Amino acid sequence: MSISFFIVGGVIFAVYLFLMFWNIVYSNEKQKKENYPNVDNKGILNKNNNL
Repeated sequence: MSISFFIVGGVIFAVYLFLMFWNIVYSNEKQKKENYPNVDNKGILNKNNNL
């Protein structure tokens, strides 16, 4: 097998890893917005909704 075969495989694997981590981060942020809409990133309630 030539070195180009391994380079192509490495590029495909790197793209796969990038998309997998991007999907994890995107899904995490989307879940936070859907399940906890009144809590910002610091865990403090927004000033608009004082509960």
